[in-house]
Amino acid sequence: MSAKQAAVIGFMRADHPSRMSWRRWGLRPFYPVIGGGLLLGLWWLGGFIIQHDSRISSFSGFAPAPTFRTLYHLIASGALWGIAAPSMYRIGMGLFWAILIGVPFGVGVGLFKEVREITHFPFQFLRMISPLSWMPVAVLTFPSWDGAIIFLIAMAAVWPVLFSTAQGVRRIDPLWFKVARNLGGNGFQLLRRIIIPAVGQDIFAGIRLALGVAWIVLVPAEYLGVTSGLGYAINDARDSFDYSTVTAMVLAIGVIGFFLDAICVSMIKKFSWHQEG
Repeated sequence: MSAKQAAVIGFMRADHPSRMSWRRWGLRPFYPVIGGGLLLGLWWLGGFIIQHDSRISSFSGFAPAPTFRTLYHLIASGALWGIAAPSMYRIGMGLFWAILIGVPFGVGVGLFKEVREITHFPFQFLRMISPLSWMPVAVLTFPSWDGAIIFLIAMAAVWPVLFSTAQGVRRIDPLWFKVARNLGGNGFQLLRRIIIPAVGQDIFAGIRLALGVAWIVLVPAEYLGVTSGLGYAINDARDSFDYSTVTAMVLAIGVIGFFLDAICVSMIKKFSWHQEG
């Protein structure tokens, strides 16, 4: 081993002084703050460039200062909650139907080889279709825009839940089922005592992925037809050239999505059999 290789390996060791210094200074709790500060700095730099460029200075509302002023006004007046509530309802109902459909189908696909082989082609085919492609079908099928948007969200969210559940079921040790049957367990008891507890973490991991996809589908879906929600607010503010409101809504979407994702992460950890230190 050359001296250069030995130096690289020595630096990568956890007990190397250069690596330990970060822990010794106690900076680890501030990592999110550092990351957020870098993001805010890039945002401020972009706003500064826009403000001082005469060709695009009319878009200065995208800068942090006017955005935070508008966001504060929306929160203080309570308008933000009224804007976000319809979107949260649509997300919640879309995820509800995705879980209601995805978990049972996922268990079936994971348990039975015949079901897995029969459904492989149709599921993979449908999964690759953009959820927004179903918009004309949804508009013609459902009597309200809420129903159409919930359908689109469910179509986007069902596949992560289904495939994550199926993958979790396939990882269950077959000996568990054999022991349970020898002890007189029936199908319902196997489902309640073995399958659901074993794949709980996988289900919530799928829900976390589904939430990210659904959150992406929600905004463009609300551009069409509805008169409420975060997507509608962005579209309406854009048409009014109110760029600070546009950015405030984008920021609100990011914050709400971040906290929803944090809830999913906490549920994944709760159902994990390997508790992290």
